[in-house]
Amino acid sequence: MRLDGVRVLDLTRYLPGPYATQLLADAGADVLKIEDTDGGDPVRGMALTDADGTLFDAVNHGKRSVALNLKSDAGREAFFALAADADVLIEGFRPGVTGRLGIDDDSVREHSPEIVYCSLSGYGATGPRRARAGHDLNYAAFSGLLDMTRHGPDSRPSIPGVPVADMAGGLFAAFSIVGALYSRELGNTGGEYIDVAMTDVLLSFSQAIAPDAFADRTPSPRPGETALTGALPWYDVYETADGGYVTLAALEPAFWQAFCETVDREDLVDSHGSTDPAIRKALREDLSDVFATRTRAEWDEQFEGVDATVEPVRTLSEAIDHPQTAARDVIERSADAPPRIGFPVQSSDHADAAERVPEHGEHTAAVLREAGYDDTDLERLRETGAAGFGN
Repeated sequence: MRLDGVRVLDLTRYLPGPYATQLLADAGADVLKIEDTDGGDPVRGMALTDADGTLFDAVNHGKRSVALNLKSDAGREAFFALAADADVLIEGFRPGVTGRLGIDDDSVREHSPEIVYCSLSGYGATGPRRARAGHDLNYAAFSGLLDMTRHGPDSRPSIPGVPVADMAGGLFAAFSIVGALYSRELGNTGGEYIDVAMTDVLLSFSQAIAPDAFADRTPSPRPGETALTGALPWYDVYETADGGYVTLAALEPAFWQAFCETVDREDLVDSHGSTDPAIRKALREDLSDVFATRTRAEWDEQFEGVDATVEPVRTLSEAIDHPQTAARDVIERSADAPPRIGFPVQSSDHADAAERVPEHGEHTAAVLREAGYDDTDLERLRETGAAGFGN
């Protein structure tokens, strides 16, 4: 899985787009992060937690930073020079902004007819909400995801533990870009325009409960009311003796049989698959009593090597430090940078780990020289403020 030789112009900021291009960079693509000359990506230096490192650091490894003032003629001219040699452009502005800047799909395609141009936004480039401002929480609210965190109509929605819309939108953008590149390589298409809306992606993620919505079920489904959200006692979360939690996901009879044998409750085997509310209620009570007899760690040890689909609920720190995670080599560690979660797929031929995070405008001169600019041109850009060259 190598994207060596693929050049990406990354006009995105914050999290969704940079996550998409981080995936591409981790796969070997040459990602040019095009930032404005006045500070660059707003999340530079923005810490969302008390830990060392920033959100910018997390999703901008191995990219090259080019600072251009796209509101200036000279800055736009330099941008088009880079676009002429680019395979991909991805932007995360609200619809209409690239048109006002003069770098929309039609304008860029004049300089690079076969470019893959991807727009990533909250609501997409069409529809009555296309220009509406928003962040992850708003997209989760719009798509029905946030409502699915409520256990009843009077319950308060819970904010998801990770920014699902941002990450899912970035993932689909990267997936769509790679698909468009392959389509172009096969000769099925030339250049292509891709419009990714994060709300569309979250709607796609609701496939498991969408049938209830299409059937116009009233009220809408809630956690605990569908097969994969806790309606089934053999697919649920249970508290342990020490106040921890474990998950049981024995959908298949074979897994349920193994579970019952391991906890010495073969008398529960025939309850699996029952649709009788009374039987399900009694079974849930029995399972709660069973799991309350041991600690989370003891249950983890008990089910080691048993095909019974039981897994403790871990914190993120515990997951990062687990031997399974170490074996997967997904955490990148180096002496001169904070650890990061790297590309989450193993491959027989994968690109080397992405390098350090770029300083703002660090690569402007080098990248523009690759596009044919000489020292005189660069000095002119510097003097007019059309480009920034770092510290």
